[in-house]
Amino acid sequence: MISLSGSAPPTEQIHDQLRGLVASGRLAADERLPSVRQLAKDLDVAPGTVAKAYKALEEEGFVTARTGGGTRVSRTATTTPRPVLEAARQLADTAARVGTDLDDTIRILRAIWLDQQAEH
Repeated sequence: MISLSGSAPPTEQIHDQLRGLVASGRLAADERLPSVRQLAKDLDVAPGTVAKAYKALEEEGFVTARTGGGTRVSRTATTTPRPVLEAARQLADTAARVGTDLDDTIRILRAIWLDQQAEH
């Protein structure tokens, strides 16, 4: 489900990937996430790293944590509109095909995004 790669800190990568899985609908409302300990073991990181990512997701409303009930995708978490997901998949496919890495692709998208916002 989640893998660590790239130059971003592990907490940020875990947060971003889980948020993406929720936003894309790949993790459904009320679906249980792995325990902090289990995900930490799977990714070979400290449990505190995963806990920080889960806490940030909870503060943003993407997940809910219950003592004894684990961490689940929030029932109010919204998914990304299909046209945005399709465009993102196309960008990812194109970038991979021409050899542009994830960090560069994100930087390019961010620059275009900011330029678009400045125009409006």
